[in-house]
Amino acid sequence: MKNLGTKTIETKRLILRKFTLSDAEDMYKNWASDDEVTKFLTWPSHSDVEVSRKVIDTWIKGYSDDKNYQWCIELKSTGEAIGSIGVVDYKENIKAVEIGYCIGRKYWNQGITSEALKALIEFFFEEVGVNRIESRHDPLNPNSGKVMLKCGLKYEGTRIKAGRNNTGICDVAMYGIINPKI
Repeated sequence: MKNLGTKTIETKRLILRKFTLSDAEDMYKNWASDDEVTKFLTWPSHSDVEVSRKVIDTWIKGYSDDKNYQWCIELKSTGEAIGSIGVVDYKENIKAVEIGYCIGRKYWNQGITSEALKALIEFFFEEVGVNRIESRHDPLNPNSGKVMLKCGLKYEGTRIKAGRNNTGICDVAMYGIINPKI
């Protein structure tokens, strides 16, 4: 693998880029403070913009590591930060990454998350040289799985009571895709 860190990637509607502290207001307003957005995530809704600022500050400090992959999803038409997508688990020994994402509720069901994930799949396969990309979701959140399927990941099974999110202990539906060129 050739780790490149969080480099800017453009799609038709999006700019996937490193977070800056100026994204804290958008992060808080658009997704991090919304209990409906964070319902199936492993971190609680942010109580105020300062929490968002601290999270972003941690991510910014991590950008010096070329194995760190954490993107802000910016909508080109408005310049607004509307979500995040990044590597939540890095398995160097098998050349694999697990990708997690979240996006503001007002942007759901518009193909935005799929557009971002497709761009990352291409980036990780073509430029980084990963062998496998995986993702997971709580089966009670089927729309997350639809994004994975739309992007070519295959359903690999459900692990019973194998995870925890803001709803408590949960099942975990697993998806994966293998680099066709390796």
